[in-house]
Amino acid sequence: MRSGRSIEHIIRDIPEEELSDLAELFKVFGDSTRVRILYDLINGEKNVTEICEDLEMNQSAVSHQLKILRVSKLINARRSGKAMIYSLADEHVKTIIAMGIEHIEE
Repeated sequence: MRSGRSIEHIIRDIPEEELSDLAELFKVFGDSTRVRILYDLINGEKNVTEICEDLEMNQSAVSHQLKILRVSKLINARRSGKAMIYSLADEHVKTIIAMGIEHIEE
């Protein structure tokens, strides 16, 4: 949280542009395939073939969703030979997923 202030003050002080960016971030989580990919990457890096196998989906569908996740800065990609290796962008992504799971299990 910003400056130790309460969440109510933080929300009240957020500029409209940041609220719009936050809404766009949550839209990315609105697709179950993207959430499944993120969840699959919690345990570490994977290439697209491994993700496809884990999700039992074709490469075209997975690649499309990986692009959206990259543009949204939720995952990173690095080249290893001819393969792209994907990983979660940072610990914040894990936290968002964990908090979402905790919320729906209440």
